[in-house]
Amino acid sequence: MNDIYRLNLGLGSLPLLSDAETRSISAENPTGARGGGAQAVPDAHNAGSMLGQGWKIRPCITLEPATTTTLADIAGPGILQHIWITVDPCAYRDTILRFFWDDEATPSIEVPLGDFFCNGHALRYNVNSLPMAVNPSGGFNSYWPMPFRNHARITIENQHPKAIHGFFYQITYALTEVPDTAAYFHAQWRRSLTTREYPEHVILDGVRGQGHYVGTFLAWTQLSNGWWGEGEIKFYMDGDSEFPTICGTGTEDYFGGAWCFNGETYAAPFQGYPLYRKEPGEVPRHGLYRWHIFDPIRFKRDLKVTIQALGWWPNGKYEPLTDDIASVAYWYQAEPHAPYPPFPPVHERWSR
Repeated sequence: MNDIYRLNLGLGSLPLLSDAETRSISAENPTGARGGGAQAVPDAHNAGSMLGQGWKIRPCITLEPATTTTLADIAGPGILQHIWITVDPCAYRDTILRFFWDDEATPSIEVPLGDFFCNGHALRYNVNSLPMAVNPSGGFNSYWPMPFRNHARITIENQHPKAIHGFFYQITYALTEVPDTAAYFHAQWRRSLTTREYPEHVILDGVRGQGHYVGTFLAWTQLSNGWWGEGEIKFYMDGDSEFPTICGTGTEDYFGGAWCFNGETYAAPFQGYPLYRKEPGEVPRHGLYRWHIFDPIRFKRDLKVTIQALGWWPNGKYEPLTDDIASVAYWYQAEPHAPYPPFPPVHERWSR
């Protein structure tokens, strides 16, 4: 069978019969086992106590402080197809989502929960794109296909000082053969404060091996007045040193807009600027995403991605900016992946 059909990608494959088996993990079926759902037995305090077993008894879980909860532990081969999560915004930066493929020691995905779903700054706002959607109010959805061969494990660590109640989740996957050419999904979070001496944020660095870059999310905190998005994005690949192979022309250009966005926000299938917020007493905050779905950036040996923080001096020259930029890079690659930088502690991620 053609590899694209085996991965069940695109509307064109929907009519095709398949031997894949669909499973879904939630608080009501924590293992995803066949016939394993709705087995919780209510006690007298449960909202479903008058209905009994088989009804809505355990729709969510509590994330206790200083604990790591395993959301999914799946024997492969298979492919994650849809992830839905909702929780109070206090969890957005204070919990860490991690994915491990095929019993690897270090995660391939390590991102604060909200940022993974393009809700940065620990703020809730809607996103309407093809692989990621955040629907009213705070319904996180990921449709990135995530194949695995032997094993998939998803955890969430609660670094919030209190228990986080009402954590709802649904992880839907197919048990199916995975093509030899299928790469593994990766995502990495970084945050930096740019300087006038070096006004550049590193989105991704240290990637080794073959793969393709598929997306960028930025949570940009503006620390000065005026236009902030004159900087270029740059992709250094396969031995590039001083100069990149791919060089953008401006921040709003990379995210599919133009001319400073004309002060407007938008959300489209492949790029968007869903957040511009400046409340009284606050500095401006921005949220932007760009998906390389029809234009993946392919590399064979290594990859580095950066973006500049530039504005304008009154004399019409580019002004280096000191801005607070957090980012998520999304890419596929063959394992093993290179080590990620140490993950910042919770006080270095907090931004509300």
